[in-house]
Amino acid sequence: MSEQTSTPQVNMSKDMGTSYYTVLTIAGSDSSGGAGIQADIKSISACGGYAASVITASTAQNTQGIRGIYPLPVAHVVKQLEAVLNDIIFGAIKIGMLYSDEIIQAVQQTLKQYHVKNIVLDPVMIATSGDKLMNDEAIESLKAFLPHVTLITPNIPEAEFLLGECIVVDNMRVSAKKLAEIYQTSVLLKGGHLELSEKMTDVLYNYTTQETTVIHNPLVKTHNTHGTGCTLSSSIATFLSKGYTLEVATNKGCAYLNKAIFNGKEKIIGRGHGAVNHFGV
Repeated sequence: MSEQTSTPQVNMSKDMGTSYYTVLTIAGSDSSGGAGIQADIKSISACGGYAASVITASTAQNTQGIRGIYPLPVAHVVKQLEAVLNDIIFGAIKIGMLYSDEIIQAVQQTLKQYHVKNIVLDPVMIATSGDKLMNDEAIESLKAFLPHVTLITPNIPEAEFLLGECIVVDNMRVSAKKLAEIYQTSVLLKGGHLELSEKMTDVLYNYTTQETTVIHNPLVKTHNTHGTGCTLSSSIATFLSKGYTLEVATNKGCAYLNKAIFNGKEKIIGRGHGAVNHFGV
């Protein structure tokens, strides 16, 4: 597979000869630093992008789980969006936890006004710890939003919820295609929750080209998987902002996450699921 690059549309000041690869992350804040906005900024930065952020909710959480979620007022979320979108042209947008029906609709309507491109949406509904991250009223609004994004990156529990059926390794290709057809968008179905031998399998279905790409990476045995979904979706958005095709950006994002997991597999942080090592230090 050849890598095709193009120069993304970015904002350039008069005093700069070059520009940043800009990525906006719209997500919740993780007080432990392993997931959410904090993981997004680390991932975008490590992959060579410039991260801006809009916070939708504040979570009280650590490596063991979530103790509380406080959604920010919708008007303030919109004000954050308008502030950055009026000033910076983004090569890609990453969307994580939106939490409420009102916030989902406000984000969708605001992004539509600015004609943004390369939207990667991680349908955050269930955390690694098993905690529910979205209220029931928001689910239908989230489903209605999906056809308006470039790529969704569900894990197996999220995909099973969206699809309404069980997913196993043997039907990942079929399931990714079904999700894409139902929600009219490209799908990266992540296989991290499936029991595999010596490899990780993710399946990308490109809704535009109707092509399936199976991505394999070595299995890393570790409990340090907090924030993997945030890290992956942010890295893919960063590579899209650099002008890579969806297939190449996704392959690069999966490879980056695999390396971050490997580099952090023996690190100790907290008493639960530790974070990945975004910078390899």
